[in-house]
Amino acid sequence: MRNLERGSSPTGDRSTVMKASIRLGRPAGVPVGLHWSVLGICVLLLVGVSMQLPRAFPGLWWGFYLIGAVVATALFVLSLLVHELAHAVVARRNGVAVEGITLWLLGGVARLKGEALTPGAEFRIAVVGPAVSALTSAGMFMLAWAADAAGLPMLGVGVLGYVAGINLLLAGFNLIPASPLDGGRILRAAIWKWRGDRLTATIWAARAGRLFGFLLIGLGLVRALSGMGLGLWWILLGLFVVTMAGAEETQARTGAALAGVRVRDVMTPNPETAPSDLTVARFLHDIAMLRRHSAFPLRDAEGRPQGMVTLNRLRSVPAERRELTTLRDVACQKDEIPSAEPDESLAELLPRLTDCADGRALVYEGDDLIGIVSPSDVSRAVAVHGLAIDSSS
Repeated sequence: MRNLERGSSPTGDRSTVMKASIRLGRPAGVPVGLHWSVLGICVLLLVGVSMQLPRAFPGLWWGFYLIGAVVATALFVLSLLVHELAHAVVARRNGVAVEGITLWLLGGVARLKGEALTPGAEFRIAVVGPAVSALTSAGMFMLAWAADAAGLPMLGVGVLGYVAGINLLLAGFNLIPASPLDGGRILRAAIWKWRGDRLTATIWAARAGRLFGFLLIGLGLVRALSGMGLGLWWILLGLFVVTMAGAEETQARTGAALAGVRVRDVMTPNPETAPSDLTVARFLHDIAMLRRHSAFPLRDAEGRPQGMVTLNRLRSVPAERRELTTLRDVACQKDEIPSAEPDESLAELLPRLTDCADGRALVYEGDDLIGIVSPSDVSRAVAVHGLAIDSSS
């Protein structure tokens, strides 16, 4: 399965769950990476295929079955990547920036910076994934037919047929009308077009997603208790769908509550900064203990912004190393910290907030640092504008 991420926010979005651990390159100009948990789906497929092949094609050397399982797994992971690349390419063509793609335990994630501007763009971005998976399935079936006609070993034909079937299943599953699946995006586009209200469309699609997720969890429990196998996998899928659907509804309501709110309306002006070459021990003793802030932008010797440290990052430094470690060594680097302009919409900033800066952003006017936005600032703004949520800071 897959999901179109909108970035992280301190207001309930759970998309930060996926950060690439291994970089694979930039096909079509889109950064692609693997999360370590992708090993889980690889192991599951390897075990499953290597157990099915001997039953379908008995009498061969065990090494052939293992090679077939490895090829099938590699082709499936590649097809997941192609699925997500299709989303990313169409998103860019429809004016939505793409942060990257990450493959992980439950499939793939295309991380988009922002929302589609029209129902038509939303539909095109969503439908292209299942369409590409269906075409991949058709292509694999044709290759399997050609291999059979050419008299190639039946094990190879079977592997191609297996990959074709799983891609067809992927296309069908993603067309289920429930967020965060592609079908949920298609449903949202249809309701948005019909009602003319993106918020209503998002809420309906998200609630359909939660209902579907609970159904998956229930079916997974039944399968697990009856010993039918794969019950845990269904439960994991259901939990993921429920979590992401709930986060989408929260994010949509938050965006609506913050309509018209500018960054300058919520930022803390003139944030206190610290020298980047200060040691952690001295900073904690001389500055942090005397201030009530939990994040400090850093400046270099020329006074230029260089990064940011938070108390959470400093706590990770062992006490015996604090005398030798500078703030620069543990800081979130400048190019990793979200930045904003004072008159920018706060709702547009939210998807760019990241884990690195603990959900914070720096506000610049030209080259001058004039403010900082924290999770508590956002939560306060949301509460004031009619949506009470818990602060994540």
